[in-house]
Amino acid sequence: MTHRIAILGASGYTGAELVRLIATHPDMKIVALSADRKAGMSMAEVFPFLRHLDLPTLVKIDEIDFSGVDLCFCALPHATTQEVIARLPRDLKIVDLSADFRLRDPVEYEKWYGNPHAATDLQAEAVYGLTEFYRDAIAKGRLIAGTGCNAATGQYALRPLIAAGVIDLDEILIDLKAGVSGAGRSLKENLLHAELSGGTHTYSAGGKHRHLGEFDQEFSAIAGRPVKVQFTPHLLPMNRGILATVYVRGDAKTIHQTLAKAYETEPFLRVLPFGALPSTRDIAGSNFCHLGVIGDRIAGRAIVVAVLDNLTKGSSGQAIQNANLMLGIKETTGLMLAPVFP
Repeated sequence: MTHRIAILGASGYTGAELVRLIATHPDMKIVALSADRKAGMSMAEVFPFLRHLDLPTLVKIDEIDFSGVDLCFCALPHATTQEVIARLPRDLKIVDLSADFRLRDPVEYEKWYGNPHAATDLQAEAVYGLTEFYRDAIAKGRLIAGTGCNAATGQYALRPLIAAGVIDLDEILIDLKAGVSGAGRSLKENLLHAELSGGTHTYSAGGKHRHLGEFDQEFSAIAGRPVKVQFTPHLLPMNRGILATVYVRGDAKTIHQTLAKAYETEPFLRVLPFGALPSTRDIAGSNFCHLGVIGDRIAGRAIVVAVLDNLTKGSSGQAIQNANLMLGIKETTGLMLAPVFP
């Protein structure tokens, strides 16, 4: 069976990544693509690398006939998606790639995003979209809230360790490096080539990054008590990829064994042999996440490194993984692409 797919916000990076992946998906067909400022244009005009595909012309959201759509991906800007989804048919399956439904508590959403939530009934319905840990709920869900790419990377490194009680919950530090595509496609002065190339810088430091809301929510739920991590992200002059170096107190070999056992049957999560560390070059353009563990020179401390592609496993690939579950398709369908190297 071929499922009919709509993508809202197809002119952004995550929208284009969805198109790239769905183009070779045997059970999905794109029947509608929306953009705001670029409505009326072809995807070939917006993204010449997709020129070989036969795709619908970009239109306004209100021009789409959703009666002919089985599942809709929303790749719209944060804070706008909730109002758009509230207007969509209530029986439509939706995978949202924005931040609008990631936090279950409306108070926490307002704290981190600065405005009251405009669709709290939908917020209560949404299922958190970290596939490997919410698989059953996602398969039964109608509205899936895709995770933040930074939040996903840190959670893959830490969730099994928190659940198993093998690390000190009060001494967790996440030092994260992210590629520039994670900031979106809109024009921003600090993302100009002359401003970014040849250097790197921290951003949203000191506990200000919004993905901390996801860490607080998820880690505290696992532990059964408040867990607050230190988290500092850095922007690197590269297009794709995230590398999270996570410092914890615990026995390094036990930590490695815990991660290896937790992910031994997961198709997209690969734990390297003890002492080996992953690189972003080995996962670029793929839906894989690689993890490595080494001991620190200070006894009783360990370092966990996790890498993934922010546009694929961190966003659009994860979204398709969730959509596969929602539509009754084998979870890995359309996603076993090898990473691009070099």
